[in-house]
Amino acid sequence: MSFLFIVVGMTGLIYGYTGWRLLTPAHLPLPWNLAAWAGLTLVAALPFLSFSLRHHLDGVWASLFAWLSYLSLGFFVLLCSLLLLRDLLWLLWGGVERLQALAQTRSLGSPDPVRRNLVLQAANLGTVALAMAMAGYGFYAARRRPHLEQVIVPLPDLPRQLEGLRIAQFSDVHAGPTIKKPQVEAIAAAVEALGADLIVFTGDLVDGSVEELRPHVEPLSRLRAPLGCYFVTGNHEYYSGVEAWIAEARRLGFTVLLNEHRLLCEGHLLLAGVTDYGGGDHHPSHLSDPETALGSNPPPGALRLLLAHQPRSIFAAAEAGYHLQLSGHTHGGQFVPWKYFIPLQQPYVEGLHHHGGTWVYVSRGAGYWGPPLRVGAHPEVTLLTLRRA
Repeated sequence: MSFLFIVVGMTGLIYGYTGWRLLTPAHLPLPWNLAAWAGLTLVAALPFLSFSLRHHLDGVWASLFAWLSYLSLGFFVLLCSLLLLRDLLWLLWGGVERLQALAQTRSLGSPDPVRRNLVLQAANLGTVALAMAMAGYGFYAARRRPHLEQVIVPLPDLPRQLEGLRIAQFSDVHAGPTIKKPQVEAIAAAVEALGADLIVFTGDLVDGSVEELRPHVEPLSRLRAPLGCYFVTGNHEYYSGVEAWIAEARRLGFTVLLNEHRLLCEGHLLLAGVTDYGGGDHHPSHLSDPETALGSNPPPGALRLLLAHQPRSIFAAAEAGYHLQLSGHTHGGQFVPWKYFIPLQQPYVEGLHHHGGTWVYVSRGAGYWGPPLRVGAHPEVTLLTLRRA
């Protein structure tokens, strides 16, 4: 319930502030002003209506409703962010002018209200145009084939048998309301083209039920690698029926790791996987535990590689003695301003980082969640190559 209040409050802030800064200065006649505010309220309600009606609409209407809801939400988040940034800069600039005037014992005088309103109207038009341009670019970036990230991981204790081992990682596909089979096919093709020794998926495959989305994730069944394909759960699997999706992942050809491991390369590689960091909140038996995933007697010289959906598993992973953790979840922030809030919850947002004695790589994900936008965080599939430092 508290989460719902937070979402509703943030939605009210986004659309309310946007309306206040755009509609109020326009000085529309009363009927037009009421109509504009009513329209803005309806647009604000679209995501909630889409979520409530998704099981009561047929495929075409449900898809259309989802597209309208998420595109409008993404656009207004960008627009509100730009308006806030602009107004903050104006406040700072006005404060500087006032300080300079006081220092020079000058009077600021009363600004011309007509001129001030004209400047504001022009700034509003410019801000709306910039938000539209950013939304258009973000849509293109989100829907394109994922970018290939090639990463070298230097490991001082790497067994010589693992020198040059190539791992393909993909994460956060989020097949669902706006990500369907064609986009999943593009992701599968990008991973397949890498020809890696090992393929790993680090959570958040779907947003919906197996019955609804099975045809759309089917392209992943063609993925093959000499050392196998491995899967760990993300938080969205728990929202979508985790047991059914674990079974479906196995049907697609993945080995699902639930706080367990497999020994590969004649025991030189210990590949472990944990349930999502919050999995225990949904299923007590799915409490995420990197220590348990190692087993009772891990080979002393093996490279310890952990698959964990959320980067914040790194604290337990480092304590357990893993050499490398592969994660996703953050989407690299997906688009502004969210990327600047992620550090409040996660220790790392994207890329390769050294945490104590453990490396952690955080993928930006191959899909997106919610608004089909990516600004400053391109989708990716990753090819990690292990090298002896």
